Amino acid sequence: MTSTLRLATLTAAAVALAGCSTGKDAKSGDSTATATAVGVAPRDSAAAVMTTDAATNGSIATGGGMLDPNAATKEQLAALPGMNAAAADALIAGRPYTDMLAVDRKLGSQVSDKKALYARLWKPIDLNKASKDEIKLIPGVGDRMAHEFEEYRPYTSIDQFRREIGKYVDKTEVARLEQYVTIPR
Repeated sequence: MTSTLRLATLTAAAVALAGCSTGKDAKSGDSTATATAVGVAPRDSAAAVMTTDAATNGSIATGGGMLDPNAATKEQLAALPGMNAAAADALIAGRPYTDMLAVDRKLGSQVSDKKALYARLWKPIDLNKASKDEIKLIPGVGDRMAHEFEEYRPYTSIDQFRREIGKYVDKTEVARLEQYVTIPR
């Protein structure tokens, strides 16, 4: 393991520990210990944090260990759920992608299960600018939740996102949703 990778791993662990908090689950009242996600810095940091992940064979991955559609190799893409070599080639040929709608358009009907794919391949969306259609690409987000995302705009911090969306879902789901979004400065 190189010094740089070791430092990145230690930094990710420190960020994960710093992100832990203990509190009451909004829905059940149960005490819980939560962390945003191991190795994920808050998305409202000045630059989106990129980490390497053993599962991605050292390629650049977004904060939650998801592959970046602009950086993943053909082999990594083809190994994802619902993907094949032809879809991977098409995705690579269309780079660079500025948003997930462009990724979705490029993949078209070549992918059998986009929700499963987007759980592993994602470019974080801007909470303040993403269309309802782009928000609905997030696995598990339907019309109602997309409306809630839009209702609280403009977002000034990821804490605001956690607070507002936390009115509708538990902390675990907020943490899952958080890995799909960003609030650029």
